[in-house]
Amino acid sequence: MTGEQIQALLERQREFYKSGTTIPVSFRIEQLKKLYSTVMKYQNEVNDALKKDLGKSHYEGFMCESGLALSEISHMIRHTKKFASRKTVATPLAQFASHSYKVPVPYGNVLIMSPWNYPFLLTIDPLADAIAAGNTAIVKPSAYSPATSEIIERIISECFSSEYVAVVTGGRNENAALLKQKFDFVFFTGSKEVGKEVLRNTAEYLTPAVLELGGKSPCIVDKSANIKLAAKRIVFGKYLNCGQTCVAPDYILCESSVKDEFVKEVINQVKLQYGEKPLENKDYGKIINEKHFSRLCGLIDESKVVIGGETNVFTNQIAPTVMDNVTENDAVMGEEIFGPIMPILSFDNFDNLIDELKNKEKPLALYLFSSNKKHIKRVTNELSYGGGCINDVVIHLATSNMGFGGVGESGMGAYHGKAGFEAFSHYKSIVDKKTWLDLPMRYQPYKSKFYEKLLHMFLK
Repeated sequence: MTGEQIQALLERQREFYKSGTTIPVSFRIEQLKKLYSTVMKYQNEVNDALKKDLGKSHYEGFMCESGLALSEISHMIRHTKKFASRKTVATPLAQFASHSYKVPVPYGNVLIMSPWNYPFLLTIDPLADAIAAGNTAIVKPSAYSPATSEIIERIISECFSSEYVAVVTGGRNENAALLKQKFDFVFFTGSKEVGKEVLRNTAEYLTPAVLELGGKSPCIVDKSANIKLAAKRIVFGKYLNCGQTCVAPDYILCESSVKDEFVKEVINQVKLQYGEKPLENKDYGKIINEKHFSRLCGLIDESKVVIGGETNVFTNQIAPTVMDNVTENDAVMGEEIFGPIMPILSFDNFDNLIDELKNKEKPLALYLFSSNKKHIKRVTNELSYGGGCINDVVIHLATSNMGFGGVGESGMGAYHGKAGFEAFSHYKSIVDKKTWLDLPMRYQPYKSKFYEKLLHMFLK
């Protein structure tokens, strides 16, 4: 789609929004129900597309993408009426008599740019929030997951007219053309580098944005942890979607006294969950493309591999790989991995570790496996990160009752459920002043000492 076509599409959406059609809550809920039923209708096609793009099994496709998307849509159907209602707030005595309240209103015309690693979920989730908040939307899925982009376009075109919700496919040219337009709000999920480019473009129009980025999310295992269970859960979260998960544990920080036991259990769990020959496991996925496959292969230090390391250049697959005795100077620690490589580092002093983590970039997620209440309190209270889990990984994003988002280098803003509705809304503060009483103390001339004393009393 050319820049002129994109501009014309956005103009049509502006006119549609100005008509007021999206404002009634009943309309929003009706559209969410349409989206829900259409996603249900195309579930098999969605899972087939995910298999084609990323090698995901149908089970994983439903568990991690279409099922979660349906859950978010359902949540918004149930709660949009409550989210959209105005909220009364206390009125100061000095403003007697009046009624003060906050009312959420849509931003208007929004742009949603989604990534390739969870291409269906991370498109439909924010779209459901945008619809619930009363916006129109242009959706731009990733060019790296073309099969999923195609089914997304089919679902959306079947549900909605293009002046309400539209899909723009394509690559960098389309991305650049979209970012040159003046939207009322932009929602972006992707890499930090592209996120910076998004902000540079939105700054031109002072357009608010939510950025869901990533980073190197640490996973701490101390000596008080249930080592066997920790290994089981970490292996699940690390190798889910072949490690191509923004909140996957990027690297492991294991206390030295239990590291050998932990490594042993991780090796055992890799075999239990993926088999002796993971590349022959029909439910094990693949790296999205040759570029990322080659990058990941360059991060593997064979001298430190304790299990895995096998690759298949024809299928872009890398076996679940564990590297032990890794240091901060190794290549694998120089960037976000975003693949099935688990580096294990060790530490001896927990307090020193926390101080070191405070000096690193703020990650999207952080995980701690521990039964030490002091350690748990320090991690949750002192470290800055988007979100995380105690004694588990990844699952904190699988709920509509908590906002999901980054902080600092890992992003800004949050979504899911109420947080998603709020992200796509502007809250207007309104004072409804009554006319049957008009206190004279605020008007000139300011002569009365009585009024001055009264004003001081009101403003305390």
